[in-house]
Amino acid sequence: MTQDRPRALIQMATGSGKTFTAINFIYRLIKFAGARRVLFLVDRGNLGDQTLKEFQQYVSPYNNFKFTEEFIVQRLAGNQLDKTARVCIGTIQRLYSMLKGRELAEEDDEASLSGLERLFKKPDPIEYNPAIPIETFDVILTDECHRSIYNLWAQVLEYFDAHLIGLTATPNKQTFGFFNQNLVMEYNHEQAVADGVNVNYDVYRIRTAITQAGSKVDAGFFLEKRDRETRATRWEQLDDDFAYNPDDLNRDVVAPDQIRTIIKTFKEKVFTEIFPGRTWVPKTLIFAKDDSHAEDIVKIVREEFGKGNDFAQKITYRTTGVDPKSLIQAFRNSPSPHYSRLRPEKKPSRLRTVL
Repeated sequence: MTQDRPRALIQMATGSGKTFTAINFIYRLIKFAGARRVLFLVDRGNLGDQTLKEFQQYVSPYNNFKFTEEFIVQRLAGNQLDKTARVCIGTIQRLYSMLKGRELAEEDDEASLSGLERLFKKPDPIEYNPAIPIETFDVILTDECHRSIYNLWAQVLEYFDAHLIGLTATPNKQTFGFFNQNLVMEYNHEQAVADGVNVNYDVYRIRTAITQAGSKVDAGFFLEKRDRETRATRWEQLDDDFAYNPDDLNRDVVAPDQIRTIIKTFKEKVFTEIFPGRTWVPKTLIFAKDDSHAEDIVKIVREEFGKGNDFAQKITYRTTGVDPKSLIQAFRNSPSPHYSRLRPEKKPSRLRTVL
């Protein structure tokens, strides 16, 4: 900021306090540097709620006031911008909808940046909106910035005449390029473990043949075709051989036996090789590629473990019945549920099971 460079990148390991770090310098920018309003972009709606809580819990080192006692913080949930708010928290799809003058369904606010193509197949270019002028924000922070800078979504960031600060644990070459190689802070996982901020992890790999090399279905066999949105199925006989590679798995191609093999292996090894000496299955996060994949995983986990529906549940933007926030709270506080999620929790677990 002192050099007036328009873009800056902060790389910090997952779980090492990116949000807390951001709130610290946001507070100082507002209190001492004259920033009028800051936009904090999160990856999905639920993380916006978590971010708001961290603002509410932050205590000023100068006057002992909490952040939200001293400054107004708005969690964007509609198309209205609070002109008195000093910090606005929202998703990039929420900002896009506001700039286009459109309503956004609450469940669509929960979609991760990696799934925005489902919401907007081809987002229209943003034109000037006098209700939200380009000088609305002085500073824009974008969490998980390695996702928000691509395609037409970057136009949401570039619409405003504001300094851009990116937060990420996993920058790539495009991320460095977008932020003009201005890496202002780097705090990797190894350093976080050495400092006692993060815990380390072990890797237990479970591989299958088709996970490694893909496979082929011969002509003449029947394939089950599934609608991605409704999950309605129909059978179709193949006229030609159908080959697929590992990258197609659980996106364009679903192989339930592959999922079942991994879940059965996890069940057989969890008390002997993965967590020797344990007598109960520890809290487990299974990362799914999309909502349909999560449905498949939960179904198979319930079948293989036979512990009832509460043993494994899905938390995605399409969770029905129980509110997703209640399910997340239950996962944190209750000993029983094991979940299939679209995105990882903010804190890393002791073990990473590679499916």
